[in-house]
Amino acid sequence: MPDDSHALHSVLTEARIFPPPAEFAAKAHIRSMEDYRRLYAEAERNPEAYWGARAREELHWETPFRTVLEWKPPHSRWFIEGRTNLAYNCLDRHLEKRRDKVAILFEGEPGDVRRVTYGQLAADVNRLANGLKRLGVKKGDRVGIYLPMVPEAAVAMLACARIGAVHSVVFGGFSAEALRDRMNDAGAKVLLTADGGWRKGAVVPLKKNVDEAAPHIPTLERVVVLERVGQGGALGPRDVSWKALVEGESDVCAPEWVESEHPLFILYTSGSTGKPKGVLHTTGGYAVNVSLTTRWVFDLEEEDVYWCTADVGWVTGHSYVVYGPLMNGATTVLYEGAPVHPQPDRFWDMVARHRVSVFYTAPTAIRTFMRLGDALPRKHDLSSLRLLGTVGEPINPEAWMWYREVIGQGRCPIVDTWWQTETGAIMVSPLPGATPTKPGSATLPMPGIKVEVLDKAGHAVPAGKGGLLFIGRPWPSMLRTVWGDEERYARSYFGEIPGKYFTGDGARLDADGYLWVMGRVDDVVNVAGHRLGTAEVESALVSHPSVSEAAVVGRPDALKGTALVAFVTVKKGVEVTPQLEAQLCTHVTKEIGAIARPDVIRFAEALPKTRSGKIMRRLLRDVAAGKESTGDVTTLEDLNVLAALREAEE
Repeated sequence: MPDDSHALHSVLTEARIFPPPAEFAAKAHIRSMEDYRRLYAEAERNPEAYWGARAREELHWETPFRTVLEWKPPHSRWFIEGRTNLAYNCLDRHLEKRRDKVAILFEGEPGDVRRVTYGQLAADVNRLANGLKRLGVKKGDRVGIYLPMVPEAAVAMLACARIGAVHSVVFGGFSAEALRDRMNDAGAKVLLTADGGWRKGAVVPLKKNVDEAAPHIPTLERVVVLERVGQGGALGPRDVSWKALVEGESDVCAPEWVESEHPLFILYTSGSTGKPKGVLHTTGGYAVNVSLTTRWVFDLEEEDVYWCTADVGWVTGHSYVVYGPLMNGATTVLYEGAPVHPQPDRFWDMVARHRVSVFYTAPTAIRTFMRLGDALPRKHDLSSLRLLGTVGEPINPEAWMWYREVIGQGRCPIVDTWWQTETGAIMVSPLPGATPTKPGSATLPMPGIKVEVLDKAGHAVPAGKGGLLFIGRPWPSMLRTVWGDEERYARSYFGEIPGKYFTGDGARLDADGYLWVMGRVDDVVNVAGHRLGTAEVESALVSHPSVSEAAVVGRPDALKGTALVAFVTVKKGVEVTPQLEAQLCTHVTKEIGAIARPDVIRFAEALPKTRSGKIMRRLLRDVAAGKESTGDVTTLEDLNVLAALREAEE
């Protein structure tokens, strides 16, 4: 739990407040704090009536639901007796009005561009759905998806939803072993893959990995192979080409009207120990909250070109690249490759060329762009941007301000969103036409979401004090279980305080009720009897003009219990010297206090990150303690970074 005896980093306590731009608020879906408070109060008075009304507005229900919620902690069922189909809600209901509108604007890393209309996407989904049925896939069967960020990844997800199959997307950067373990846990019957994909100018060998994994997946009957890079080689006995599978299939496929609680997808999250957790989301509740939050948080308008930079292998890609935008009839951008390839301004070039208006990315990416300097984005016309968002981890105030001033040119609201794989949808975020924002705070919970900061005994902590972040009542898009492991679900998420969902994060609420997420509880350290959130120390380090990025971890110390070790990357052109190390220690002391002064600063060219851009602090703790890493490292983007850090330690 974050220490409640120390003030927040000064940038946080003295944060400037940015009201929504008047011209933005005038046209927004939620236009004022009065509107927000009215909706929030409505949900507080009668949560079930509130969510029932939202569900009827957001989705087409072939069979209306009768019961909004059945809550038997830790299990919930939402919109019971209702039947719907998510592919229908993403496609069919838009065809009369938006058949020729671009649904997916795709750019591959080599520069190839495709614009797929809603009509074309519906036809592609139906052909693949019919092809899967021909392979014997039935309602409830699990289908693996191991594809690059190409339109066919969205087609695959929607085709599964169309016929009631349960998809399990595995990020294309994962190894054969990681793929094998996930497909075995899910019991996949069919796997959709490609001969390869492009990243950083090289081919990601997807089919090669599948060929290594497939003999060790007993449930796997067929592998469908998309030709993307032209290096697939001969098909094996269980393989079928994507092209051959869909050729000759009808572009009409009646949707399978599934129960609201019918499983939609299993998505695996890596733990520090043990096998990855298969987070299960079901259809109706997930769809309602994802549709609603996409429209309200990103304030989507009909002409928007919306780009969330996440891969579909992560929950952000599920909710805010594919399902949320398409349920809202938006144009969603898919990009296949690395953000700085072949040039470090690739993202800004794409924003300018495609006239992107809503841009949603990770703080890690923002800090990378900061390190590269202001000149690169300023080379490009970013005037099309009207809204910026962040996702994945707390954003330090300095990066928030850079994002606002350099990328948004001072005119774009920033929605700093907090949510998780397990929550399915955004839980805490500014509403851009209503909420005044503070750099570094996710601000206020969405209507219908009960956020609580509690101590270990379950008591509310006062404003400004550190505590544990809980969700106090069920919400429609919550995970339903850990696939195949009910005990792990109950223990992991409802084991701290009965009936309340434990997020695993430490947090504070300020005097205005704004939420400051301080990072995972695992990232809280006890230094000489004082508990410190490492995110605060990291924010202090990054506020120094020489620092691009920082990660702070604890290591055992005989005297203090825990010593603080900071891993720091500096900005381009900055020389690493003993004087700089001393300056940074002094800077942290000034910003937070002597208790937060790092015991050791290690300068690094790069920090170990997952392929979704999160810093793997668990690995840094191992490096700092001189231990070998025994946990799951399948999500690590570049093993060489970890090796370089260990070499530097030695």
